Amino acid sequence: MSKIISFSADGKFANELENLILSSGYQNRSRFLRDAALYFAEIQTRGELVNMDDHEVVEGHLVIYFQHEAEEKLLKIRHSNNLKVTSYNHSCLTHSHTCVDVLHAIGKAVDFREAINQLRNTPNIDKVSFISAPIRDDGCC
Repeated sequence: MSKIISFSADGKFANELENLILSSGYQNRSRFLRDAALYFAEIQTRGELVNMDDHEVVEGHLVIYFQHEAEEKLLKIRHSNNLKVTSYNHSCLTHSHTCVDVLHAIGKAVDFREAINQLRNTPNIDKVSFISAPIRDDGCC
């Protein structure tokens, strides 16, 4: 059930809000504000991966862009005991002449940081990103 929530803002922010929504790719103000509030609360509560407590359990996706020569290094991450990889996808991006692996994993923040640092310092790996899953108290799973 939806509930209307209002808030006040200074004139400059109110005028820029529509631009923020559109430039972020949203077409719905309510969804933008909901997602912004959830993201801000998560960052305030847990922080970015780089600042999380070493033993904080994190779940999310590692997105790794690479050339085939680095594939063996990715196998070591996928089969390590530090991160539990529960899903894996590989795609060849012919337009950008690169491969991308997406690993859904769960593990301690320190282990994710270590894996990301190792990958970023590996030849033929072009880019590594981590997207943490939002924390919810209930939901579909």
